[in-house]
Amino acid sequence: MSDMIKTVLTIAGSDPSGGAGIQADIKTMAALGVYAMSAVTSLTAQNTMGVRGISDVSPAFLQMQIDAVFEDIFPDAVKVGMVSSAEPAAVIADRLKYFGAKNVVVDPVMVSTSGSSLAKDGCVKTMEEKLFPLAKLITPNIPEAERLWGKHIARREDMQKCAEYLSQKYGCAVLVKGGHFEGGADDILVCQKCKKEIWLSGERIDNPNTHGTGCTLSSAIASYLARGEDLEEAVKKAKNYLTGAIKAGLDLGKGRGPLDHAYALRKHIQ
Repeated sequence: MSDMIKTVLTIAGSDPSGGAGIQADIKTMAALGVYAMSAVTSLTAQNTMGVRGISDVSPAFLQMQIDAVFEDIFPDAVKVGMVSSAEPAAVIADRLKYFGAKNVVVDPVMVSTSGSSLAKDGCVKTMEEKLFPLAKLITPNIPEAERLWGKHIARREDMQKCAEYLSQKYGCAVLVKGGHFEGGADDILVCQKCKKEIWLSGERIDNPNTHGTGCTLSSAIASYLARGEDLEEAVKKAKNYLTGAIKAGLDLGKGRGPLDHAYALRKHIQ
């Protein structure tokens, strides 16, 4: 049984253009050698230029999806992405707690790459109170970290203080991503429980096509955790994978295009 493929569940929104959401999650997980499963929180009408509409799945049906997965193929890790309102956020937290989910990675998606708001204030509060404390790791970018911290992040020192504060507040590890800063892509990983603070350097790549980077990174981290890596190594390997997917230079769409999730696999396709 120990040689069986590892499994990861993504709980997130659907992106019909394939660059973000569950589509990006499943592509990432498959590329990293785990079996991907999904529970859809919302249907979106979006592309590389922006979000046109959002239709939320009912909380009751969302619960049915999550229960169906856990009762049959218990995931080795769970990635939680876009949740647009408080009620589904509460349902997710309730079911993850009920089933004793492990290796939970929460990407607190609040704003899309194109700038569209994706989470209401009540949803953020529910995630803070019920979902984040169940997580092994949360992965906010700079704007999301500022919203959670309530302060402006202008420099590396601010990122560190913010990560320390959030890790202490929620009782989980925090990865504050610095990709929104000009000239660098360094992230900081803080885990107050395990007394760990690590700066992870990142290469700034000249590629405007970054649709779905947050989804991709969090899914990659969950995949590596499912495969047995410790948190630090999972984050490092996930960042390397993301860098490769951006570097591959895929150029699709009229706006901020998607990444090449299958860049490594493509080399072996004849």
